[in-house]
Amino acid sequence: MAKKILLILILIISFVTGIAGANKKFTLVIDPGHGGRDSGAPGAFSVEKNINLNVALAFGRYVEQNCPDVRVVYTRKTDVFIPLYERANIANNCKADLFISVHTNALKGVHTARGFETYTLGDGRSHAKETNLEVAKRENSVIFLEKDYKQHYVGFDPNSPESNIVFELIQEKNLSKSIDFAKMLQKHVCRGANRQNKGVHQQNLAVLRLTSMPACLIELGYISTPDEERFLNNKQSIDIMGRAIYNAFAEYKNKYDRGITVPYKTMSQPLQETSTENTEKPKTTKSVETPTQESATTEAKQPENKTTPQRQNTPQQNVVVDDNKPVFKIQILVSRNKFKANNKVFKGITDVDFYEENGMYKYTCGASNNYNNVYQRRKEVIADFPGAFIIAFKNGEKIDVNAGIREFKNNRSTK
Repeated sequence: MAKKILLILILIISFVTGIAGANKKFTLVIDPGHGGRDSGAPGAFSVEKNINLNVALAFGRYVEQNCPDVRVVYTRKTDVFIPLYERANIANNCKADLFISVHTNALKGVHTARGFETYTLGDGRSHAKETNLEVAKRENSVIFLEKDYKQHYVGFDPNSPESNIVFELIQEKNLSKSIDFAKMLQKHVCRGANRQNKGVHQQNLAVLRLTSMPACLIELGYISTPDEERFLNNKQSIDIMGRAIYNAFAEYKNKYDRGITVPYKTMSQPLQETSTENTEKPKTTKSVETPTQESATTEAKQPENKTTPQRQNTPQQNVVVDDNKPVFKIQILVSRNKFKANNKVFKGITDVDFYEENGMYKYTCGASNNYNNVYQRRKEVIADFPGAFIIAFKNGEKIDVNAGIREFKNNRSTK
């Protein structure tokens, strides 16, 4: 009889524990790197800690708005100094399911570099490049700003190659998921925010070493490169990067979150990869150059502010638009180079316009006051330009596309 009672109690406890575990919210910890007295890498007019925080908060907002079944925890939401071990403790104490640390890259001297890269825990030997080692040293150097750091990082010297073998077995069970998430980040951020893909790397980064869940550290771009610094501080760029990181998170969660909430949990839905929200207004105007201009290879588009739009009518369409009303266009390509109108990069599209944003040439097609026409045209061009999206102008200035759509609908309803 006693054995039966014990068995029943065990079954009840197992059932309750299973329900509690199934009903546990997925916990995401977002770690904006540096902060407070630790400014991180310096730029010409900004510092790393602020860029990290802005993108981390943008990412977190998208998760909070679109994933009600996810608990979002920040290691910091203001400009404060948090030791590396404490950042890891925050994630460990709340039993996080995923940890992401947001950072900004830099190079010393007059060297320039561009692009987005992701790090997971590792010894660096599979990517034994000096640049990767420098990243590890720079991100770990904050340890020396902490009191009693030797007590918290026993056996770990950020400047010692020997320390790379201390943690080889730590997080082995999480490494596969970490690398998978890193690949998702590279895919979505490089495609959605049009960043140069600098790949997935492994390094002995203390903030990853001390966590006990799948974890990645991202390097958004190079604050030491002038155009990258402008991009990283641009309001629209911050939003787009946050959105792209969210899409990577949504893919990861849908793949690995096996929990079941009661009564029901929806899938984390990815968002349209490019956002036109928070776009600042353009200033001057230019037209597409003639076929005598030089051609160049395409480069990744980078959303920035201070734009300069101009429409180019073509023999095929000769569309006349009223600039006093919203003019909708499809943005298909961005480059640092100025292309001639018949360049092969446009894949046969002839009604090509462009506008400038901080030295970047952004190419569009399909200008029309009728949003429905542009919407249908986008369906035709996405086969050649999968990242194509709709933007809007009015009186020569770029406007929020949603505001343009509302005005378009109002104009139709008053006719």
